[in-house]
Amino acid sequence: MTVAPSGPEVTAVGVVGAGGISRVHVDAWHRLGLDVVVFSIDGRAGEVAASVGGRAVDSLDDLLAAVQVVDVCVPTYEHPAVVAAAAAAGRHVVCEKPLAVTHDAAADMISRCAAAGVQLYPGQVVRYFPQNAVAKAAVDAGRIGSPAVLRLTRRGAAPAAPWFADPALSGGVIVDQMIHDIDYARWIAGEVETVWASVAGGDFSSQQVASVVLGHENGTLSQLTGGWGGPDQVFTTSLSLAGSAGLIEHTTRGRDPVQWETVQVDDHRGALLPDADPAFSPYLFELAEFLAAFRGGPTPRVTAADSLAALDVALAATASAARGEAVDVKRFLG
Repeated sequence: MTVAPSGPEVTAVGVVGAGGISRVHVDAWHRLGLDVVVFSIDGRAGEVAASVGGRAVDSLDDLLAAVQVVDVCVPTYEHPAVVAAAAAAGRHVVCEKPLAVTHDAAADMISRCAAAGVQLYPGQVVRYFPQNAVAKAAVDAGRIGSPAVLRLTRRGAAPAAPWFADPALSGGVIVDQMIHDIDYARWIAGEVETVWASVAGGDFSSQQVASVVLGHENGTLSQLTGGWGGPDQVFTTSLSLAGSAGLIEHTTRGRDPVQWETVQVDDHRGALLPDADPAFSPYLFELAEFLAAFRGGPTPRVTAADSLAALDVALAATASAARGEAVDVKRFLG
């Protein structure tokens, strides 16, 4: 499927925000050949823009007047207002995950963009990491048979910005961090029917570990573990996809390649992917897909509807942790 181009040719992107992720996006857009304009209320826009020879502007209105695409890299609780302004101006939108901290806010963002005839894509970048993408392709090719149990882990230092400590602003560790693996599990195994979760830890902003179990409609189980640790916590992820005919595994510990093996009598096994080039940027590939869609190319591998579905599961998981019981996702959404 391709998306019909709308509006003027895409030659410039406006990045709203000047935090860590905005710098990654600015570099990727520059490498894709777009003029980069940056706006931020914290006074750092000039520094971020200068890193790629772009320019800073003094207001969101100035940014909207200068670009065809808006890349939203502000704190989560500010996403809805910026996306609404971009849609009203007729600008395509990239928005970091999660789209919002509530279902209604995220759904409204999607509706506004659709009504304005502009495209909206979410920053669910895990689908673009080489180990995750090649594992998905292997599952689709039937190399492990029918998926049965998925195990995904993700742990890193707690975000330093104080607003992450307020669940009303960030959504908490499940919504903010584990939405990556919720989206990936849904990509592999389909829609989620039930969810059970627990969260352990003291101070909300650090040393939190969450466990989430997803029951997919097709019978697959996904066991997810996430966590925000102390400032010295090394960022690590792992995946294990077990099926009726084999197993795929990967861990960032030791930079092992993606491994797969089957349960056939010949004990066939091997590496699906060698160690990744350190210069490889999944963010570059993600934004390249979005840019191609803005220019009339194929629909990207992740859509705003996918991100909303992952948010709904994350919100149901957060409710499960608070209630201490399993939650039916559809009933939770009402």
